[in-house]
Amino acid sequence: MIILYVRDQEEACAFYRDLLLAPPLLHVPGMTEFDLPGGLRLGLMPEAGIRRLLPELETLAPGAAGPARAELYLTVDDAAAWLDRAMDAGATLLDPVAPRDWGESVAYALDPFGHVLAFAMAQPQSAQTAVSPGERPSSPV
Repeated sequence: MIILYVRDQEEACAFYRDLLLAPPLLHVPGMTEFDLPGGLRLGLMPEAGIRRLLPELETLAPGAAGPARAELYLTVDDAAAWLDRAMDAGATLLDPVAPRDWGESVAYALDPFGHVLAFAMAQPQSAQTAVSPGERPSSPV
């Protein structure tokens, strides 16, 4: 999935609905998703949402007045291994693997070019604890 950070979620939803000639698969406060040709998914997240999730992003995104403009969200088998590889390749840690309120465990890093990388995997049964939207988990998995 590719996630674009947008100033106005409703305006962005209307634009991509008209462009893609299709309704969104998901449209809830904080996230809109569309299927794209070839099996890729497009997510639209309000800038305020990513600021709540990763507040340190504003100071880390190179050359940006605000948060990074895009996120590469990868569903993987081992988020910690992917995060380790990203760090070894020169990424900056934003948030370690932790259970998220949408049912996945996700780690966040910033690539050297200012883009957010998310490594997501299904939560283990023992980690199925609820986290309020916008709240950061108190302890990583």
